[in-house]
Amino acid sequence: MEKPSFVHTTYIHTTPEQLWQALTDPAFTRRYWGATLESDWQCGSTYRWLQNGATIADSDQVVLESEPYRRLSYSWHTFTSEWAKATGFGEDYRAKAASEPRSKVAFDIEPIGETVRLTVMHDGFEPGSAILDGISKGWPRILSDLKTLLETGDPPVVLRP
Repeated sequence: MEKPSFVHTTYIHTTPEQLWQALTDPAFTRRYWGATLESDWQCGSTYRWLQNGATIADSDQVVLESEPYRRLSYSWHTFTSEWAKATGFGEDYRAKAASEPRSKVAFDIEPIGETVRLTVMHDGFEPGSAILDGISKGWPRILSDLKTLLETGDPPVVLRP
């Protein structure tokens, strides 16, 4: 039986280099995501997740693949009480999310003329996953805000906590 996953493709009028920067530069991610990820983005390196004053660092938060301007993949972040408080998620959700196997996200970048096709695949979920439900609502908004920022230069209004 195949495990459930989330896949979303969008086309952005940008370059692979600009999109890579948007995915890896903390100052950039803060503008459309409301969170920053700090890493050297080398395969095997860890990353730190910073959001609303919470810092999540864990040796299992690692870069799985890093091919600049083509593909980036990392294990999803750790669900701590500090993260839940900073983002407005309740302890029940945090505990359920923390009990699930660690998932991973991959960004595939493919130039097509003057646009870039970005495909995001987030997988590694069990049926009934609370994380899958959450990211299925979150990723479309984050990717829409990313597209807006890259195409207009204007940061979207980040309404997420």
